[in-house]
Amino acid sequence: MEFLGTIWTSVIIEPMINSLVLLYSIFFSNFGMTIVAFTVLIRLAMFPLTVKQSRSLKAMTTLQPRLKEIQTKYADDRERRAQETMKVYKTAGVNPIGCLGPMVIQFPIWIGLYRAILQVLPATPESLVGLSERLYPWLPMVHEVVPLASSFLWLDLAVPDPYPVLPILVGASMFLMQKMTTMPTADPRQQSTNQMMLWMMPLMFGFFTTTFPSGLALYWVVSNIVGVVMQGFITGWGPLTSMTLFKRSSGQIDTTVEDIEPAEEITDGERDTDNGRNNGRGDRARLKATRRRTSRRRNRRN
Repeated sequence: MEFLGTIWTSVIIEPMINSLVLLYSIFFSNFGMTIVAFTVLIRLAMFPLTVKQSRSLKAMTTLQPRLKEIQTKYADDRERRAQETMKVYKTAGVNPIGCLGPMVIQFPIWIGLYRAILQVLPATPESLVGLSERLYPWLPMVHEVVPLASSFLWLDLAVPDPYPVLPILVGASMFLMQKMTTMPTADPRQQSTNQMMLWMMPLMFGFFTTTFPSGLALYWVVSNIVGVVMQGFITGWGPLTSMTLFKRSSGQIDTTVEDIEPAEEITDGERDTDNGRNNGRGDRARLKATRRRTSRRRNRRN
């Protein structure tokens, strides 16, 4: 375990610390701009993975009709359904796990940045001595700017945001990012899971932001915004524009449903007629047609 800790410190923590201090010296001793620049550089470094993820998502979207057919055809045969699904992926050259690449890489960066911010912005003289030991001796400019100032706008980037501004921004930006990158699926259970994660992840990280340094929250906000913009230019803005279209459609459906409420009362009357007073085929046919129309409209509203 000690060996792994040494590798983690040498490969992740120390390069992040020195990168942050170096950027701090470049961006006029402004640690907020330092984190913004650091985030953009990280996103640019992950650009090839982001492009690969975007292409996988686009390919998955085009495969949905075929996957839906497989779900319906082999609804009672789970093993055969899985085999046919993997066959479709293989034929199309799509790796569904490839969609998770940037998200998986972000987590060690996030954890490393958390530790790096705590060490770059020391709260005690002992911590300041520990920071000097982490700085590379062959970068003399990083030694000249220590200690670093942690103020940015209304924030002290070494402590949590005293207002709920950053938690809200983290949750909202992560929701948009999830919306842009959620992998489409024809499996109803997976759709339900995706929908739950679409709301749970932003809420969870928004809550974490209330206890973590605001510098880390700033990283997440900038990272999510840059990710959404990159995703939009690569694969289009469909997932975001669909939310607007859904709202418009919901308003139209609600009006239609209100208009058909009297029809539901007629349906009850027809049911009574069907049970006792009128058993004609024409009445039963109209009753079934009315029920089908009402059911379809309710499903669209939901």
